[in-house]
Amino acid sequence: MNYLRSFWNSPTGLKSTHFWGPTFNWSLPLAAAMDTKKPPETISVNMTGVMCVYSALFMRFAWVIRPRNLHLVVCHASNETVQLYQFSRWFRAQRGLEQNKKEADA
Repeated sequence: MNYLRSFWNSPTGLKSTHFWGPTFNWSLPLAAAMDTKKPPETISVNMTGVMCVYSALFMRFAWVIRPRNLHLVVCHASNETVQLYQFSRWFRAQRGLEQNKKEADA
């Protein structure tokens, strides 16, 4: 019971935005992970790039602030990983389209 009470009253506990912000922020990497099933032609490279920059910036923010918010760091690291994977899928699809076009022209 003391553990729950200390978590409840801690600076990163249930009564703070240090807990609820990252909890709701998990929707970003979860949505990106679900998008890996979609065709790579539907990936918005602009939005993927913005999400990569956003997650990189906020990973650093979550590491620097006091108290350090490891929940948010892990959330943004996961989002960065999934977004980079999406970017690589888009890049491979674009490269494949260019190769197919060159073969068709030849």
